[in-house]
Amino acid sequence: MATKQETTPQWKTTIIVSTSLQNHEASRMLSSQQHRIRFSDGVESGAFIFPLSGTAFMLVDPQHLPEHIEESGLIDGIKTFVQVHRNSFLLLYAPFNGKRELDVLSVIQHRFFGSNLRILPVRNNAEMVKGMLTIAKATSKPHVDSIRDRMSLVRAHIIESSPVWEMLRDIL
Repeated sequence: MATKQETTPQWKTTIIVSTSLQNHEASRMLSSQQHRIRFSDGVESGAFIFPLSGTAFMLVDPQHLPEHIEESGLIDGIKTFVQVHRNSFLLLYAPFNGKRELDVLSVIQHRFFGSNLRILPVRNNAEMVKGMLTIAKATSKPHVDSIRDRMSLVRAHIIESSPVWEMLRDIL
């Protein structure tokens, strides 16, 4: 007896990728999943931009930074990235939680505390791609509308079944 498997169509989008990542494994993984990859010199080095969701990701590998992070130009690059992209994420590639990775994370967190930059430590390329796609999909149309509608339904259900609201209705 054959079982019928339900398959949902895979989400596909266009991604603008920095030419500095043209030979990066993450670019190959995104391309193999049938996403439309457009390489550009006009975006920040290490950037993945999802135009339909309005999110941008910047890859930083602490192994490729000099001892003194301030001298690398990284902080200025991140500052520009945050100013240009409203929904900005920094992908901190840290396969090990060594002292160097923690120092870089600490410097970036202190410098960009209170900004719209969110930092995502990632351990490998598969985790990086999965994280980017999850965030980009959840923030793109029509998925964001669907999530918003479901959240409204959940909120209405909670309000309807809340004993506090029942008590308030009885008082009024």
